[in-house]
Amino acid sequence: MDTILKYFEPNQETVDQLINGLNCHPLIANLLSARGISNVDDARFFLNPTFENLTNPFLLKDMEKAVERILVAIENKEKILIFGDFDADGVTSTALITSFLEYCDANISWYIPHRIKEGYNLQTNHIQLAVDQNIDLIITVDCGVSSHEAVQKAYLEDIDVIITDHHEPGATLPNAIAIVNPKRKDCKASLDYLAGVGVAFFLVTALRKFFREKGFWQDIKEPNLINYLDLFAIGTIGDMVPLINENRVLSIAGLKQIRQGTRLGLQSLAQTARVDLKKIDSDDISFKIVPRINAAGRVSHARICVSQLNETDIVNAQKTASLLDQLNIKRQKIEQAIVIDIENRLLKHPDLLTNKLLFLWDDKWDPSVLGIAASKLSKKYFCPTILLSSSNEHAVGSGRSINNINIHQALLENEGLLVKFGGHAMASGLTVKKDNLERLCQNLSHHMDKKYCEKDFRKTKTIDAVLDFDDIDFNLAKEIDKLRPFGMANPEPVFICNDIRVISSYIIGKSHRKMVLEKAVSTSRHKVEAFHFNIGDPDNPPDYYSKIAFKLKINKFKTNAAQIIIEDL
Repeated sequence: MDTILKYFEPNQETVDQLINGLNCHPLIANLLSARGISNVDDARFFLNPTFENLTNPFLLKDMEKAVERILVAIENKEKILIFGDFDADGVTSTALITSFLEYCDANISWYIPHRIKEGYNLQTNHIQLAVDQNIDLIITVDCGVSSHEAVQKAYLEDIDVIITDHHEPGATLPNAIAIVNPKRKDCKASLDYLAGVGVAFFLVTALRKFFREKGFWQDIKEPNLINYLDLFAIGTIGDMVPLINENRVLSIAGLKQIRQGTRLGLQSLAQTARVDLKKIDSDDISFKIVPRINAAGRVSHARICVSQLNETDIVNAQKTASLLDQLNIKRQKIEQAIVIDIENRLLKHPDLLTNKLLFLWDDKWDPSVLGIAASKLSKKYFCPTILLSSSNEHAVGSGRSINNINIHQALLENEGLLVKFGGHAMASGLTVKKDNLERLCQNLSHHMDKKYCEKDFRKTKTIDAVLDFDDIDFNLAKEIDKLRPFGMANPEPVFICNDIRVISSYIIGKSHRKMVLEKAVSTSRHKVEAFHFNIGDPDNPPDYYSKIAFKLKINKFKTNAAQIIIEDL
């Protein structure tokens, strides 16, 4: 199926204003305009963000209640439990708040549930554990807003609960003493784009200010919160929330903090991932650091990572980083085996792809990696994909979607067939009674047929600009680099060039092609290094492209050099 190319057409008056106001490259003005930035002051702040005008953390609903209760707990040496989630967002949130409260000499412990044995969220059995440990206060991070039963049990056991979360709340809220969640309908902070670690960081910001007013820092040096922004950046980028406003400002500062190499756990992780810490960017975090953190929760236990992020002994940090590397390799093998199994099934039964939904289950599949497998398959076959492991009493799995097809809404309409589910438009987790699998598959396929049309299942790619091949160089790559970090709401720009010839190339691994390209008909002989990952036919790669779509990057391994990464069309 051919990809539909959508070309961004900027407002020329806006572009001219940005060029004149910023004295910037015309392409940068185009790209800023494509991101909805039309004002020179906004553009200047986007390119050179500062901590000025950060949102007051006390605008978050219930923040005052939360900080007051935490101060009382610290002063009275009450036992505080930080309860987090098992992904990178939850792990960094737990490490951040734990580190801050330990600095404040709080009586603190933390807990991360096992992904498969316990599942997501604060549950009633966790409250019993808290009772057994004489916990006085539970602070949730990156979870809790739907934990009604658990919070009620805590209330009956005389344990206070403060919820910090960023997931969508239901119609009613748990009976907690404070619920700090920017997605609450009655929260006016306009911070609904924060990840769980973002909410945790705003709590710490509020605590520092509140403690200052109460004279808490007279006997102890007030902490510099920049030291926690490395955790903010990893959790925020890892959770794929919009990299706008505070998320952008604080992630940029967080990346600078990571490059300092002061957190031993991150330094060791970068070494095992073969990442140059001084040049680390959002791509390295997304594709090298976060997968290693998430691998622990998928094939072992995520608590390993909280200890790693707060580790103060370099030998321990290196040992754990090596373990996380091994767990990531194990995760990749498990995931690869599932994808191969599905590919073979599709070869035998191609009719499975005639529906507008790929819905499969198997007793042999490990549920912890099904979300990644579903993501890969949804991109390859360009249809919503739901994969479930049916090895236990109920089938458990994950779904991933494409374009604007709302997989969460489809599941909501079939709530009666589900034991439980959660997530958002593009990604969901679900548990299903095995007797309902066939019916759920039919209902979801019918929903896709009824709700969406053919164009919703067509692959599209937005092209930011058509470039002259001779303009591709290090200086242009350096200009584009000013827009980093790329992510949700600030995607990496994609460009097009026409009429390109391959001068030389070779295959790396099984299917990655490294090339040197030039314009097919030109007297300039301007050459550009290119990579094309996972090419379809490595034995017969083309030596001419009528059109290439690509991303332009600084080459990290050569001084003052650019390279392009070719996108599939």
